[in-house]
Amino acid sequence: MFSALRNWRRRRAADRMQVPPEQWSRVEARLPFLAYLPPEDRPSLRRMALEFLADKEVHGAEGLVVTDDMLLSIALQACLPVLHIGLDAYADWVGIVVYPGDFVIPRSFVDEDGVVHEYDDEVLGEAWEGGPVILSWFDDDEALDGINVVIHEFAHKLDMGNGEVDGFPALPADMSPEAWAAAFRPAYDDFCQRVDDGEDTALDPYGADHPSEFFAVMSEAFFETPGLLRQQYPAVYGQLSRYFRQDPAQRETPPAPPR
Repeated sequence: MFSALRNWRRRRAADRMQVPPEQWSRVEARLPFLAYLPPEDRPSLRRMALEFLADKEVHGAEGLVVTDDMLLSIALQACLPVLHIGLDAYADWVGIVVYPGDFVIPRSFVDEDGVVHEYDDEVLGEAWEGGPVILSWFDDDEALDGINVVIHEFAHKLDMGNGEVDGFPALPADMSPEAWAAAFRPAYDDFCQRVDDGEDTALDPYGADHPSEFFAVMSEAFFETPGLLRQQYPAVYGQLSRYFRQDPAQRETPPAPPR
């Protein structure tokens, strides 16, 4: 009952939002990977973005003023992975905090001798289980090549859907956990070996840090450079295509052959 009421309120709030066509176009022009969407999916993504904003609370940190264009950009990117899954995948939290550039999180750990070590961890984003998503925001001229902070952190939120942050999200009934593991485990081992060997990988080497980071990095690649992911890890691409119910590589123009 409470879920139905929340969805009704979300839809009503979205109905009251007015976004001029030129604003959609301006924001989407800065997200070129949206071109991989079939044209009939674009209105659905826009509508979901408005419902997302009606459901979440977005705050700027360290004096950052979050503009309407920034809100739409974050919402479009956050909703892209769940376009055919549904916003209920993000239902257990409301907060998004946006920092101007990367930020520092104080951390500590206890070693095997019981000694507490404290350090500052400079990060681009963080997703807390049951809590907010924290994002860095960069102007266009500061954009990080090959890294999509929003999709990465929201992939972590999907990973948390079954209670474990392990690169193994809750799968729909028509997907096989065994097939997922058979695609991801050898790909992760291969990627870690390539990174350990010092290879300059085309995919973000941060994916070798942990299976959860591998899932998040591969999710970034699925939407931003789908042809590259399909070329390097076709089984992973296939599983993500079934999970997200999208096939962006189908619409990506292959790179021109070298002259």
